[in-house]
Amino acid sequence: MEHFITAAVFNYPHEITILKHLLQDEGIQYYFENETMADLLPMYSYALGGIKLKVHPHDLEIVKEILSKLDTDNHLKIV
Repeated sequence: MEHFITAAVFNYPHEITILKHLLQDEGIQYYFENETMADLLPMYSYALGGIKLKVHPHDLEIVKEILSKLDTDNHLKIV
């Protein structure tokens, strides 16, 4: 996970729930930096720079497609 890059940043833990399932369905390796701190102390998310979705650079294009579908084509949107 040393070479993983930030694909997106979120402010609240509820924003990543559906995304986790979609990434797992695609078999993409990922992790969310600062997720635990945001769960425990939600207002710390801003101080930490948000919840960062980290993915391998080879998976970045697929992740961008998933994020854009969530944002535009689907009734399940990240708010």
